[in-house]
Amino acid sequence: MGWGKLLLLILLVVVLTAGATVWVMTHYVFPREFKPVQLSAREEVALNQKLDRLDPAGHGPRVGPAAEKATEAEKVAGSDGTKAESAEGAARLEPERYSEAGAKREVSFSTRELNALLASNTDMAQRLAIDLSQDMASVKLLVPVDPEFPVLGGKTIKLNAGLELRYAGNKPVVALTGVSLWGVPIPNAWLGGLKHVDLVGEFGGDQGFWSAFAAGIEHISVTDGQLTIKLKE
Repeated sequence: MGWGKLLLLILLVVVLTAGATVWVMTHYVFPREFKPVQLSAREEVALNQKLDRLDPAGHGPRVGPAAEKATEAEKVAGSDGTKAESAEGAARLEPERYSEAGAKREVSFSTRELNALLASNTDMAQRLAIDLSQDMASVKLLVPVDPEFPVLGGKTIKLNAGLELRYAGNKPVVALTGVSLWGVPIPNAWLGGLKHVDLVGEFGGDQGFWSAFAAGIEHISVTDGQLTIKLKE
């Protein structure tokens, strides 16, 4: 091989190595913030209709123009030191007799809807992303490191986690699939031995959170892009 070809090969290796290093640094070591999900007008209407069924008074989370209107109303109401409250929601809130007749006990959200709710109602949209696949909910989380922390101080690290969600044996199954840091799976021992452990089956026998949670769920299912939960009476 002549000196010209050898020099060209060395240069190519350097370029590829530099490119790979930049890709690893931006995707794993110091990742950029996530891009918030933007729903179409039709998707916003459909999601807000679901939220209206859960919260007819209109005080809960909303997306799109409805969320912007509520936020602006809170700023105006809170400027005089009073408790912030949406004027539109207050106008629709009227006394009425409580009844569960005809109440819808099933709620369903898509992956895009869950991420849009994060984007519209929390400051986590650029640091948390949710994915729904068959029997699993997966999350990506960007965690800022304290500036005083050695070496990584002031940087951002990325965590990935998976949670198994399904319904079997007349009860919900909730199990941690795993957690990864910078794409490297964390050992089960560091997670307290909880990987692939059914939390409801393991801790549902006590009169605690998991017992109450299981008792109130009639069915839960996660498919590609969809979460559906049906509550008991």
